[in-house]
Amino acid sequence: MKKSVARYAVILLAGVFLGAGLTVERAVQAERAAHERATLAHLPLRELRTFAEVYNIVKAEYVVPVSSHKLIDNALRGMVDNLDPHSQYLDPRQYRHLTVDTTGRFGGVGLEVTEYKGFLKVVTPIQGTPGGRSGIRPGDLIVRIDGTFIQGLSLRKSVHLLRGRPGSTVVLTVLRKGVSRPLTFHLRRQIIKIHSVASRLLAPGYGYLRISEFQGATGKGVTRALQHLQAENHAPLKGLVLDLRDNPGGVLNAAVAVCDDFLNHGIIVSTRGRIPSSDVVFHAHGPDLLHGAPMVVLVNGGSASAAEIVAGALQDNRRAIIMGTRTFGKGSVQTIMPMSNGGALRLTTARYFTPNGRSIQNLGITPNIVVHEGKFVPSGSNDFLREVDLPNHLSNPNPPKMQAKAASVPPATRKLLDDDYQLRQAFDLLRGLSVYRQFKG
Repeated sequence: MKKSVARYAVILLAGVFLGAGLTVERAVQAERAAHERATLAHLPLRELRTFAEVYNIVKAEYVVPVSSHKLIDNALRGMVDNLDPHSQYLDPRQYRHLTVDTTGRFGGVGLEVTEYKGFLKVVTPIQGTPGGRSGIRPGDLIVRIDGTFIQGLSLRKSVHLLRGRPGSTVVLTVLRKGVSRPLTFHLRRQIIKIHSVASRLLAPGYGYLRISEFQGATGKGVTRALQHLQAENHAPLKGLVLDLRDNPGGVLNAAVAVCDDFLNHGIIVSTRGRIPSSDVVFHAHGPDLLHGAPMVVLVNGGSASAAEIVAGALQDNRRAIIMGTRTFGKGSVQTIMPMSNGGALRLTTARYFTPNGRSIQNLGITPNIVVHEGKFVPSGSNDFLREVDLPNHLSNPNPPKMQAKAASVPPATRKLLDDDYQLRQAFDLLRGLSVYRQFKG
């Protein structure tokens, strides 16, 4: 499964997770009120007078009439957007969308897509959704949405065209390899619940858990997934691969909850900002649901924000080996502050630090073992001449049950590992750690 920084899949219901920001819930009303009073006492009157002059000139002399609402809205966006890439003024509609995104519930069509040459490329239709029932296939290229040619539009704008009221219809024009004519699909939108956690057994005793993003319910989802894996295995797991590749982040509290499933104690992450309420230290309380079994965490350049918090916490606490490529490097915290007009301000209010006090801002998490993307290519024939093939060979005196057997790998897992070189390396390392643990114990 090919992965890259420019290509991280987002789940459309008609939607996508809006960025890799972190949200911090904190009671700061009194502190903000005091700060506002202090600010009012020191307003930059000269600069505000200039602002008023520009506003009046534009309002009176711009080539076409512009509403006061639009001018003020543009001014607010300009004030915040130029601070850093993650601060943003959200109007009421955008704030509603953000709230929906972090809960993992969307009104849409149920396609997992990625950006490809300005279009939307289908990674996979989600089963049980309009997209899954439509006949759209992985690899299909969406070029028009309700007649709008989307090449050149941002991913967010293309996603906005897919969003809509549940029950409404969206028309997709699709190009398919090997088909000469564009295909047209009519999909009826519905509410889709996106699960951010997926899990499976790679082989008896070895689990795989993927987190696609950190939503409000991700912590509970990981706990349930681990319990399910243990039950399916009929015994405690010998090891786990935690896949955080192409995870853009999400809710800070969800990242903390995930770490708590793997740590008995220790610091998970700390945040530091200008105001006292921004200085917080998050501690693990456990228990470790894997009981100390080895872990390998897969990351890449698309692992950002909350995903980096988890990787950093498990790395600094020496709980897991981090494998893959360097992460995105977003080490800042955004606080969502509701406004009186129904909108909100998403403002960078702090930096976060790993348990060892590292800031990963602009640096990212460096894996313990660097493994680049690739595909496993088997070498030539393995049909070597063996002792048993020689004439007149001696028989083995031990019964077959005394012979050591290699751990079996199910065919479905073998195909998955053949297509995902990084996962293959993580799985092989995990089995090696488990064997070493048995010898050491």
